[in-house]
Amino acid sequence: MTAGSAHSDYPPTVRVYAPATLAMLQRLVADGSLRPANGTVFAVTPTLREGYAEGDDEELAEVARREAALASLRLLGHESDGELPPRRVVVEAEVADAATTLRPDLDDAVVRVAGDITLSTVIAAYVDNQAAESAVEAAVDAIDDADLGDEDAELTVGDAQDHELAWYAPQEFPFLLDLL
Repeated sequence: MTAGSAHSDYPPTVRVYAPATLAMLQRLVADGSLRPANGTVFAVTPTLREGYAEGDDEELAEVARREAALASLRLLGHESDGELPPRRVVVEAEVADAATTLRPDLDDAVVRVAGDITLSTVIAAYVDNQAAESAVEAAVDAIDDADLGDEDAELTVGDAQDHELAWYAPQEFPFLLDLL
């Protein structure tokens, strides 16, 4: 190693935001890993950076988180157990750069991860509060129509997106889930 050079035995990492549901968060706690649907997660990609004339990394990360929260609505629409409340969940993690593939064919912030996201790589989860449940439930029913340009449906989805997600550290996940 030469002076001034950096060397690491670990591959570089990418911060990703995985759309999830409370049931997926339960599996993450129980199994120690989470498999994103089709490996689809969101991140601050070069294409996302190009799409914004201004904005620092934190602001661009917020854009990626919001996109993941929107994708969480779609996941909720596919869950049929109804045992858990309808809440959007976004899991933030650091994954090996080599395990990510850009997907600009889908959206500016979409990447695909190979394999599971392990609990040891999770930084936090963002979860809706109880106050958002009715708006989230309505948005789940309206998301397809919103995608097709229905203005009323877009407003309904926007109402859910207006709710702030609460931040939870990984050690808080079991307590969060116990309180449901």
